[in-house]
Amino acid sequence: MAESSGVIDNVTALDPARRAGEASAAAAVAAGETERADTPPTDLTAAAFFDVDNTMMVGASIFHFARGLAARKFFTTSDLAGFAWQQLKFRVGGREDKNGIAGHRDTALSFVAGRPVSEVVALGEEIYDELMADRIWAGTRALAQMHLDAGQRVWLVTATPVELAMIIARRLGLTGALGTVAESVDGLYTGRLVGEILHGPAKGHAVRALAVTEGLDLRRCTAYSDSVNDVPMLSAVGTAVAVNPDSELRDVAKERSWQIRDFRTGRKAARIGVPSILGAGAVAGAVAAGLAYRKR
Repeated sequence: MAESSGVIDNVTALDPARRAGEASAAAAVAAGETERADTPPTDLTAAAFFDVDNTMMVGASIFHFARGLAARKFFTTSDLAGFAWQQLKFRVGGREDKNGIAGHRDTALSFVAGRPVSEVVALGEEIYDELMADRIWAGTRALAQMHLDAGQRVWLVTATPVELAMIIARRLGLTGALGTVAESVDGLYTGRLVGEILHGPAKGHAVRALAVTEGLDLRRCTAYSDSVNDVPMLSAVGTAVAVNPDSELRDVAKERSWQIRDFRTGRKAARIGVPSILGAGAVAGAVAAGLAYRKR
């Protein structure tokens, strides 16, 4: 992937959230579409956007990555304990915590600053196989496949570092990923983010920026998330779906008549209906943050 310093030059006049969104979209475009063995997309103006943590994957992807890095002596067990506490709150409460996300940024995964991008990518491949592959929600994966089968492109949108997000997307056979972009120079992480973590409003900016570049009609697009923090992204598209929603997002979804899918409990999930999710027109046409700098 092209180094992100050039991206910074193009967005320096923007606010941090928009800078993050623009940089993430630029990184996704630069990376190109993930190669797929089956038929390429045919419905080029519609797409789907999926949050990762507790939407596509059980728990927080950045925590699983941190576990893998800890096993490789990137940081101490006490650092990982802090991650574990945030993960426990996330699993029990089912929602993101802004302070926890900032903590992820400013602590353990900041240890990758100064390391080669290629090294982190290689480790991400290993850690995905070890700790993430068996944590994908089958129901959400089916939703993503539904869009792919309809000829649409599918992107992940996550606060996780973009390199890790792209690994997850590729392993799932998706088009690509929008994630937190860390600056790199000469193949090494500098310890600075481009803008901020791809979280909250930044996700909305990223989706809009990608839509402009890729020629998407956002009214024909669909977004999926578990968190009320992602209302900006969910509001940017024509169809919003709350997946494993936290209590606040569930309230928003009910108020706005958004669809709800919950794969967390033993109760039978609502049957996935292609027309209801994709719309008749679509059927017919068919790491973050952890790469942030550590305060010295």
